[in-house]
Amino acid sequence: MRRSRHSAPAHSARSAAPRPPSCAPSRPAVRGRHGGAAAVGAPGCAAGGVVPAAAGRLPAPRRVLPVARGHGSSPCRTAVFPLATSGVAYWVLKALQQLDVCSRCVSAYTLLVAPRLLLTLFSFGLDYSVHRLAPVWGAEPWQALLLLAGSYVTLVFYTRTFTNTLEGFLFALLLVLVSSTKSAGRVTKPARSPLIGVVTAAGFFNRPTFLAFALMPLLCWAGLNADSRKSIKALINPFWKLITCACFTAVVFITADTMYFTSVGWDSLFSFTNGSLSDVIAQVNHRVVVTPFNFLRYNLDSRNLAQHGSHPRVTHFVVNGALLFGILHLLAVGAGFKMLKKYIHQSVRVGSYYRGSPRLSVPSDGQPTLLLFYFVPLVLLSLFSHQEPRFLIPLILPLVLFSASQNRAMKWQPIIIIFNVLGAFLFGCLHQGGLIPCLFHLEHLVHSLEASNHPRCYTLLFAHTYMPPRSLLNIEKKDTHVEVIDMAGSEEETLCQVVGQHANNGTCGDCHFLVIIPGTVRATISKCGVLLKNETLIFPHLSMEDPPQISFLFSENWRSQLGLYILQLGRAQQSL
Repeated sequence: MRRSRHSAPAHSARSAAPRPPSCAPSRPAVRGRHGGAAAVGAPGCAAGGVVPAAAGRLPAPRRVLPVARGHGSSPCRTAVFPLATSGVAYWVLKALQQLDVCSRCVSAYTLLVAPRLLLTLFSFGLDYSVHRLAPVWGAEPWQALLLLAGSYVTLVFYTRTFTNTLEGFLFALLLVLVSSTKSAGRVTKPARSPLIGVVTAAGFFNRPTFLAFALMPLLCWAGLNADSRKSIKALINPFWKLITCACFTAVVFITADTMYFTSVGWDSLFSFTNGSLSDVIAQVNHRVVVTPFNFLRYNLDSRNLAQHGSHPRVTHFVVNGALLFGILHLLAVGAGFKMLKKYIHQSVRVGSYYRGSPRLSVPSDGQPTLLLFYFVPLVLLSLFSHQEPRFLIPLILPLVLFSASQNRAMKWQPIIIIFNVLGAFLFGCLHQGGLIPCLFHLEHLVHSLEASNHPRCYTLLFAHTYMPPRSLLNIEKKDTHVEVIDMAGSEEETLCQVVGQHANNGTCGDCHFLVIIPGTVRATISKCGVLLKNETLIFPHLSMEDPPQISFLFSENWRSQLGLYILQLGRAQQSL
């Protein structure tokens, strides 16, 4: 819901450098931070969702999927998956509108829903994977499907355009491929090496952290290959096919990203061979875009991760796992400790740890391997200081397979149901829940005078929210009358400096400056010495980065603490 009111407390204006006297933005259209449950996209390489891409009347790809995925010329996210998901959905909407099938096919609502519908269709692949894998790993199929379908992680995260969502789909596909060599408890000849290579390379370009999820399945597949081969040639052949197909897939992604981010055409690519070897190497080094390397280079710098938030190394294990999966995570932790204690006890008694431990191939019950599929990625992701819950969403598949065996989870049904209802409400409604309605409101605002001969300029500054998906403003590629600035979690001094510069800008006669900020940090704007013209409150909105104090939730102004404010500042007379 939205609530508007006018207020104009008198504040002294700060002096600031003027903006250029035009509607064109004087900085990149979007500067971002990490994505979240209610938004797509990210600024840096630390985290981020799949950013929508489109063309023509829809927002242009290079404006919606910012090169600021890293820093300028170092994008950290491949353009292939956004174009194959959100891009396809957007182009379908555009085609329907051009064919006069519907006059309002392209709107903020359809731009939001169409890609999510596509991802929802993809999510049924998880159901197929669980049904296919459950007999292989000793799980009861219908119990596993029930746990998957009833999890709020499936409902909330696997219907959003996150790179983590695609990572989960690819992880499920990889598990199906490497587990297809087991049937009715009998080891059969390993197969599908080329497809495993393609999936591994594609997952790596989607998110390099995919290697953490793929490590144990690939080792399991390698162990099955080693056990079933009789000759060296037969042993090497599947690995050679895997590596060859992975390299070919990598070349496809590198070529597509290079053409997308640098606007290099086929003629330019083929012209590389016209010069000497040193010239070719120099041109390749200058033009070719390898997004995973940029991602790793960014994330291996702890100073970069600190900009997105630093967490204790045990956050995934202690907090995020329980926050996403609840009792299922606790059951896995308990089983893991029991299994570890058992193996340690065996190593003491027998004198050799490896004599009683499971091999890389699937044991008779499959439980130790499923626990490795769950805990090894969790441990590897814990090596990074920036840890968000959504990084772990691919782990739902091995976890439901483990929990559906031996009736582990069935006796906890009431707790599981209550937990998932609360989780769906928290992450599906409250967490960053005001951002999308805010963008719907702003889209209506910036297009309300579209037919006027004197269009207005808008500067939209977002602070302490997740990166706003600019595509939902439904702005044409050629439009420059709307500027979006993402201040992420900027400190008070920096935020006030930027706010003062724009609010006191006198070079643009018909410019409107709007600040979008959570209610928990609303008081910061009052300290910036600017004139408040109007404010709109969008409810509900919860920022986990700036959570409200418990005492404020029991006060009369509790709604303001769980809301997102749109503040109109400066000399503009137009109210919201």
